[in-house]
Amino acid sequence: MGLPALGLLLAAGLLHTQASPSARSFQLDYEHNCFRKDGAPFRYISGSIHYARIPRPAWRDRLLKMYMSGLSAVQVYIPWNYHETLPGVYDFTGNRDVEAFLDLTAELGLLVILRPGPYICAEWEMGGLPAWLLWKPDIILRTSNPAYLAAVDSWLHVLLPKIKPRLYHQGGNIISVQVENEYGSYYACDHGYLRHLLGSFRALLGSEVLLFTTDSTGAQELRCGTLQGLYATVDFGPGSNVTEAFGAQRRVEPRGPLVNSEYYTGWLDYWGEAHASTSAAWVARGLEDMLQLGASTNMYMFHGGTNFAYWSGADYKGQYKPVTTSYDYDAPLSEAGDPTEKLFAIRTVISKFQPLPAGPMPPATPKYAYGWVALQKYADLLDVLDVLCPSGPIQSQFPLTFEALKQVHGFVVYHTQLPWDVPDPAMLGAPPHSICDRGYVMLQKEYQGTLERDGQTTLHVTGRAGDSLDILMENMGRISFGANTSDFKGLLGNLSLNSRPLSNWLIYPLAIDTTVQQGWPHTALPKSSSGGRVGPAFYTGTFETPGIAWDTFVKFPGWSKVRQCITGKGVRLDQDTAQSHLHHLPGTAVDKWLQPGPVLELSWAPADPVCAWLGAARWPPQQHHSAGARRGTSHSPPALP
Repeated sequence: MGLPALGLLLAAGLLHTQASPSARSFQLDYEHNCFRKDGAPFRYISGSIHYARIPRPAWRDRLLKMYMSGLSAVQVYIPWNYHETLPGVYDFTGNRDVEAFLDLTAELGLLVILRPGPYICAEWEMGGLPAWLLWKPDIILRTSNPAYLAAVDSWLHVLLPKIKPRLYHQGGNIISVQVENEYGSYYACDHGYLRHLLGSFRALLGSEVLLFTTDSTGAQELRCGTLQGLYATVDFGPGSNVTEAFGAQRRVEPRGPLVNSEYYTGWLDYWGEAHASTSAAWVARGLEDMLQLGASTNMYMFHGGTNFAYWSGADYKGQYKPVTTSYDYDAPLSEAGDPTEKLFAIRTVISKFQPLPAGPMPPATPKYAYGWVALQKYADLLDVLDVLCPSGPIQSQFPLTFEALKQVHGFVVYHTQLPWDVPDPAMLGAPPHSICDRGYVMLQKEYQGTLERDGQTTLHVTGRAGDSLDILMENMGRISFGANTSDFKGLLGNLSLNSRPLSNWLIYPLAIDTTVQQGWPHTALPKSSSGGRVGPAFYTGTFETPGIAWDTFVKFPGWSKVRQCITGKGVRLDQDTAQSHLHHLPGTAVDKWLQPGPVLELSWAPADPVCAWLGAARWPPQQHHSAGARRGTSHSPPALP
């Protein structure tokens, strides 16, 4: 009698342990087609947010608004290149402190679906892969290539130990971790690579964490992007048939929870195209259809933010399509972090399926109209090459790529001389696919025109033997999604004049951001600056704040292309004449703009007075490019100095 009683006691103790609140778990339930969180059926409603696209002081505001929208989780990418800026050089400080961001999500009661790559897409520079990988020209990205795997393994051994203590079963709030990203859309279809990643993630994170993949609903994508041991999820937008889309998931995962890992609330913007928008009613209707099926859903994006510095990527869809500075995405929270009609429509749908948090939605951030800012030409770019390239030029018989120069971002000047007299217009041209991505041509320091990738690749010029020829090459962002992410930059082939190759190049890799961080420009104007010359030049201006640096919007009316607006520590705002729009400028950037910092105008500026407008009002939706305030506070502009 004693032994059966003991056996019954042990069984009862085991059952108690499984039901205990301290036994944290997040698992798949294949029998009931759901997740189980701490043993109970669970469905998440999540939204994507990218900490790298938001100034750190705004993290809490954005996350709190997501929580008050009724979300139970947030989905977070980790861009490898944002943290390992050079081989073995890591940065997890300030805006890059991903651990602080994850801890803040936990503090606010949000679960996390983590997507650490190594490739993330996200319309981010090179899909999150570091450009320095391309310093090895024979490397094959996102495959079992030994050089690539060695770099990946080194990175994962730095990153994943920071993640492990924050996993849900370890007491944290990370409920699942994605391996790679939409791998089925990549040409390689290398399952050996996925198996290698699976082994690395298991070795570094343990056997209990839920690992998953995300792919579109096509049969080929799901064949190449899925792997046994990784739970397969799908992504699709509000225009899709929900039943058919989840049917695609069921073909690779016959049992388990239905999951849409990227339900598109809007879309990204490309240079030269209109701002993308998606109907709030359409998004809300699709969300409700999925929730009625019991599916777990992540809305991509819930808050898009801004591609600061040089972090915007590009797509390749038959042609190169660079992504704009704004990553507004027509998301429920605008680029400025303000609630939109779409957010409240989504919140209403969520309220039908689960209780909303008590309390009001935090308001839009206040905006301030600083008014017109007069800008004075500081220097032509070609007159300050010694400042922007202090190590001096590199001599080469033929042009070298950014990667050969170990220049990750920004600009490079290629300088040579006309080898003979050209009294009649001669064709200056480049081989196909060799302009990456935009080249501003100057002859005798006078702007002649622009060569563009998948666009104009020839110009006609005249001149004399010995005349200086300079091409300022701009990297507009490496491909983040498409057939191949090995996107080399600069002049990939030699320029020719009437089909005769040019040679004897001096190449200047420009360190503009480093130069500004070291205190340039100084107050006095350079003596060599030419006020009337047309071409790439730096302009400066100042304005006053009312004591608090509030958010605003900036516009450069009449300018050709303001590629880089450096405010303190490298905030970049882009404008092209093809897109007349305002850009959100966070208060933290306004505060830095009060420090000296130049605006780089790439081809021409309007006639005097040269001005930029800093305003608080939102422009008409059909014209807008990066989202502004719907409910923000507008203030009158102060007197400008």
